Amino acid sequence: MFITSSSASTTKLSSFDIVKFGAKADGKTDSTGAFLKAWTAACNSLNPPRLYVPHGTYLIKKLELRGPCKSTSSMTVQIDGTLVAPSDYRQLSKSGNWITFIKISGLSVTGGNIDARGAAFWACNKSCPSGARSITFNSVTNLVVSGLTSMNSQATHMVISGCNNVAVSKVTITAPGQSPNTDGIHVQSSTGVTIKDSTIKTGDDCISIGPGTKKLLIQGISCGPGHGISIGSLAREMKEDGVEDVTVKNVVFSGSENGVRIKSWARPSSGYVKGVTYQDITMNNVKNPIIIDERYCPDERGCPNQPSDISEHQRYIGDPSGSEFPVQRDESVQRDQIAGCED
Repeated sequence: MFITSSSASTTKLSSFDIVKFGAKADGKTDSTGAFLKAWTAACNSLNPPRLYVPHGTYLIKKLELRGPCKSTSSMTVQIDGTLVAPSDYRQLSKSGNWITFIKISGLSVTGGNIDARGAAFWACNKSCPSGARSITFNSVTNLVVSGLTSMNSQATHMVISGCNNVAVSKVTITAPGQSPNTDGIHVQSSTGVTIKDSTIKTGDDCISIGPGTKKLLIQGISCGPGHGISIGSLAREMKEDGVEDVTVKNVVFSGSENGVRIKSWARPSSGYVKGVTYQDITMNNVKNPIIIDERYCPDERGCPNQPSDISEHQRYIGDPSGSEFPVQRDESVQRDQIAGCED
């Protein structure tokens, strides 16, 4: 008789607690260095690594967490505490990013809170920097983000750029309705992204979809306040990747300025939008339920005012009740200047 132990074949998980690397849970002591040390140790581990942020509040400045890592298993970042940005917004705003994950294959970020404390930045009215995005995933493959809460970002809360095979679920994103440019989640140049079962309340787009996005599923989202779920803006550049295979379903918009929107600058571009499905959408007190804006120019300064070449191929699929929503186009554009929508 041969007896084998399942535990003997199980690879041991290696845990790296940022407190053991010098982080202080007082919300005042700079714990950036301790976080980086813990990340470096975890990333160099051959066993499945877990970077752990225990309960408490940790002051974190600009943080870049780079791969590739040595383990063939996914890196887990488990946050039970709260990460807060410096109270002086200028320490982050010039950098453009607060927390960034770069070039990692296999990453899971779970739980916890990140608070960028953006109110002072939003109030800036003279010589203001561009602001920092709270958490950015750049060139990450096989990414899972779940249970994370992002509050009061200076600019966009979460950016997914150049990523493949991404699952975002049960996240909460909040900022006041009047906070400028605080998009919830921005996706660009990424393939195979799913965003599900989340609540987003911001001062800008709940979710924005940029060029190069393919195979995106948005499902079970509560959006509002905010500017809705937007494709674009597109046609910023003449040579630009398209957006295709996007499904938005089981979404509730409440008190948002827009529902679903496509926006593009009025200039020639190689970009396009195709294979878009909106299904089972509920809108409560939404100013523009469906809007297609082909002369997007938010500040009305330096507007290109050229014919748009963005082609749009869309499907709108409603619920069995056959509810109808008004579709608003930019009234300043003549009908023969608008790129046609098909299907």
